[in-house]
Amino acid sequence: MKKLIYTLFTIVFFVIGACTDLDVVPKNRLTEDVAFLEEGSYTAYLAKLYASFMLTGQEGPAGNADITIISDEGFSSYMRAYWKAQELTTDEAVIRWTDAGIQDMNTHTWSSDNQFVRVLYYRIFFTTALCNDFLRISEPSLLDERNISPDFQNEIAIYRLEARFLRALAYWHALDLYRNVALVTTITAELPSQVPPQQIYDFIISELEACVQGLPSASEAEYGRVNSEAARMLRAKVRLNAPNYLTNPPQSIYNDVVNDVSAVINSGNFSLNPVYLYNFNADNHSSPEVIWALSQDGVASQGWGGTTFMVRAVLFENSMTATDWGVVSGWSGIRTTPEFNSLFEISDGVLDSLDSRNVLWTVDDNDQGITPRPESTQADILGEGLGYLAPKFSNISSDSAAGANSDFVDTDFPYFRLADAYLIYAEAVLRGATNGDVGTALGYINELRERAYGNSNNNITGADLTLDFILNERGRELYYEGTRRIDLIRFNKFSSRAGAEELIWEWKGAEAAGKSIPPFLEIFPIPASDLGVNGNFRQNNGY
Repeated sequence: MKKLIYTLFTIVFFVIGACTDLDVVPKNRLTEDVAFLEEGSYTAYLAKLYASFMLTGQEGPAGNADITIISDEGFSSYMRAYWKAQELTTDEAVIRWTDAGIQDMNTHTWSSDNQFVRVLYYRIFFTTALCNDFLRISEPSLLDERNISPDFQNEIAIYRLEARFLRALAYWHALDLYRNVALVTTITAELPSQVPPQQIYDFIISELEACVQGLPSASEAEYGRVNSEAARMLRAKVRLNAPNYLTNPPQSIYNDVVNDVSAVINSGNFSLNPVYLYNFNADNHSSPEVIWALSQDGVASQGWGGTTFMVRAVLFENSMTATDWGVVSGWSGIRTTPEFNSLFEISDGVLDSLDSRNVLWTVDDNDQGITPRPESTQADILGEGLGYLAPKFSNISSDSAAGANSDFVDTDFPYFRLADAYLIYAEAVLRGATNGDVGTALGYINELRERAYGNSNNNITGADLTLDFILNERGRELYYEGTRRIDLIRFNKFSSRAGAEELIWEWKGAEAAGKSIPPFLEIFPIPASDLGVNGNFRQNNGY
């Protein structure tokens, strides 16, 4: 299947040859008035909207960065920053690097000056601004003035829906991570004001309704571009997490969630990949399970973020051979915790080797991971020879061939998978949806477990299907896919708001054995730099 290749595209626009897929290369630098007389310029600009999630600038892998507020351009990758926010704050990942502010993510000690909190915030709103500008320059009245052909205007109408989806996705990230943000849908020089979370939520749901109705299905859309099923998945996820954002959301949202994921499941466009790890390798664009992915290409879209980071940061040079994962070297950065490791244990200290999702790799002498102990010091979190590694993503294809480039991977980031749709269905039913049933939910969960084990010996019964089981199964199925923080908050396990149900893991709250953290840490602060230039904004509570 052909993969979407992003265009490196500056906002001083480029003229390109007219075409309707996103496999394009810009040629000449021209002004807006001239550039958008050419049909292909709209295609190139749309490609930049997609690229804003994975690439960092105009020259790739670094140079002429989109955002210059951080010294290392690789750190400014949207999905790299998003992954850190969703994973390093949980039991799934610990990072041993010492860049300014990075240990704050492990230990829940970030502030409004933290550079990683800041860069993600600005990445989100850089993308929304791009989408707003694309929608401005592609207004139908302007297309008529520029004599854009009727046939291509029909194509641009789909582009506009894609831009609205990507903007809704970025606004969901803003709502989930920062909660009290501005809603800006046009290009303006006026300083915005924050709006209530309900307003952001309603905007996202409204935009996704248009996307569900107007986008082509996955069977018709080019791979890597959003489709109607992706819009349904995003809407289902936003609604599933609505209790985190809204005051007293209606119980009917769980019925809405079941409607959306059932439409995805029953579309006939997706099936579970028989091999779990083929969803995370160099040719995962061929996986029948991927509903929508953010594309990465080791030759044509190079960057130090995205899935290159996800592959290389978990490979430890002193204990692993990086070429086994298709890359030239590892970055010796990320491992997981004993508490997450326990999800794959069949007894104390014994990992379940039959579960194909379990790729945990030990690098210490006694297979105990980073065990909490009274004499623990900061060196334990920074040490290279401790803990469990989880090399889930690779740059090796399903036929054992390495990707095209050993520095930058070909592996796409599978943002939505059918497995997640199964898990969401089961969760919504357990939370009270009346238009689903436990039997169907149980069947979906057991499909995942049969894929994991290769047989039905580890299937569960209806009595086992509880919300706690779903959370644990989401950990086993979706780890390192950027869902853990959202899940722990939704299941009320993340902070002291949970009481005795709060999960504690090593280094949580800046203690070696872990400790409870206050509820205000369930969202991040508005960056101090934004508060300093916009007197309309107020800081989130607790910061």
